[in-house]
Amino acid sequence: MLLPYHQANTIEAGCDEAGRGCLAGPVVAAAVILPQDFKHEWLNDSKQLSEKKRKELRIIIEKEALSYAVSYVDHQKIDEINILNASFLAMHQAVNQLTIKPELLLIDGNRFQQHEITHICIIKGDAKYLSIAAASILAKTYRDDFMEELDVKYPEYHWKKNKGYPTNDHRKAIEIHGSTPFHRKTFNVKASFQTKLDL
Repeated sequence: MLLPYHQANTIEAGCDEAGRGCLAGPVVAAAVILPQDFKHEWLNDSKQLSEKKRKELRIIIEKEALSYAVSYVDHQKIDEINILNASFLAMHQAVNQLTIKPELLLIDGNRFQQHEITHICIIKGDAKYLSIAAASILAKTYRDDFMEELDVKYPEYHWKKNKGYPTNDHRKAIEIHGSTPFHRKTFNVKASFQTKLDL
């Protein structure tokens, strides 16, 4: 069962990102502030949910959240500052776009770049706290939508299916067709294939 808040009576924003292990496209982060009494039986780590449930939950989260924001950092910036820093940047941007200023940030993972707002890093936080799970769903669905739009222009890379992750069909497409302007130049195809996929 996911927990509503880490500290009672504190305005908390859950933060998560999607797309760190991809060969192409942006990294996308979301920050979400939920009401303290928010509940939904489906809400969980986005990787544990079907695409249909993620899309339905996105509508509910956007309707019920006290505030939410989504931020993109593109492939060019990723190549410039590296994927870890790009992930931090995307989360900072999402937090800064919230219409309500949180008092505490709940970050999925074990590292974060210091923000003016106090933060707590929680390993597998998207499976522990509702606000982080909500952020994971928004980040995932917004990024998936972006990659599906790109798939129309570059169907040979199968981005509608693999969303830019280093699957076999994606790697083979790169070998046959080369890279697109949306591929990350600093990512090694073979090494990236060893990363955990979260399709």
